[in-house]
Amino acid sequence: MRGGRIVALLALTCAGLVLPAGAGWARTGEVTSTSPPAVLGTPRFDSPATADPGSWSPEPESTTYQWLVDGEPVAGATGPSYTPRLGDIGHGLSVTVTASTTGFSPGTRTSEARTVRRGLFRDATVRLQGTPRFGHALALDSFTATPTPDSRSLTWVRDRRAIAGQTERRHRIAVADVGHRVGLRVTARRTGYAPLVVTSATPRVGHRTPVRHSVTYHVETRGRISADVAAFKRLAQATYDDPRGWRGGGVAFRRVARGGDLTLVLAEASWLPRFSSQCSAQWSCRVGRFVVINQTRWQHASQMWHRTGGSLRAYRHMVVDHETGHWLGHHHATCPARGALAPVMQTQSKGLDGCRPNPFPVAAEWRSAWRR
Repeated sequence: MRGGRIVALLALTCAGLVLPAGAGWARTGEVTSTSPPAVLGTPRFDSPATADPGSWSPEPESTTYQWLVDGEPVAGATGPSYTPRLGDIGHGLSVTVTASTTGFSPGTRTSEARTVRRGLFRDATVRLQGTPRFGHALALDSFTATPTPDSRSLTWVRDRRAIAGQTERRHRIAVADVGHRVGLRVTARRTGYAPLVVTSATPRVGHRTPVRHSVTYHVETRGRISADVAAFKRLAQATYDDPRGWRGGGVAFRRVARGGDLTLVLAEASWLPRFSSQCSAQWSCRVGRFVVINQTRWQHASQMWHRTGGSLRAYRHMVVDHETGHWLGHHHATCPARGALAPVMQTQSKGLDGCRPNPFPVAAEWRSAWRR
């Protein structure tokens, strides 16, 4: 009996024993990583990188962090985010996460390393001022970016392609710009940052003057023609479209298959007198609706023109503008002053009287282009 009482007493004593929850020998295991921690996004200089602590079992009551560069701990970098420094660029950034829960051994796991890249500018804008028309200019009004660049360079672009030699704040609208989109490209640089390239709005450049009068014309030939007629048509239309020509005064010309307001004629030299007794086989002329271009002059210009150093293409501009100017209602003009540009209505094929050769209307002429 006495032995039985002792066994029962021991059983009751053991049943009433309560172990402390934190007793080391009572732990049931380690906090286990079920998905690894990670560095979110692409880490960049001067921009906070954030850690994803990953998943753990059981759910941790607390997590701690240690950031590493090329596997080496960064002093003081023990928060859930870290802002890479200049020396970190090009190196691997990772984070070690330690997860803790009462009753379990802490679990530790390190993320894969991600290469630190250069910083990125933000909130960049380029604004222009000026009028996108021939005869005017565009200029940089303002450029802003965050952070402030250390340096910047400027390039004017036409249809997204750089315009050779145009790298200043101001761009004078050129003939080649008309009908195209022109804007300013800014390249900004700052230590530790990837270069920023940003382009302003690119307005389409218009002629100096909106269309005020529309003229249709067709092309004919007279006599034996050795010149390239297709080239004659193309070059004549280019003269009519040129923003320095009568188009600058608001007169637009469009070629049609037949009829139209005027007839542009490429004629063998001997045919010119057949149009009028006032026309000679040596020069071009205009008679009524006919603007007649002398084939010899078209192919060779004149001796006077060559003596002044003028090109054949410039002469072709001039002779079409001059004879068409008569159709528009303009009379012959004289040289206004020695060294000045010759008016297009001056008889430049014969002489310049001290003026400089000029294939296009001067300001006074295009301002009153339509005189019919």
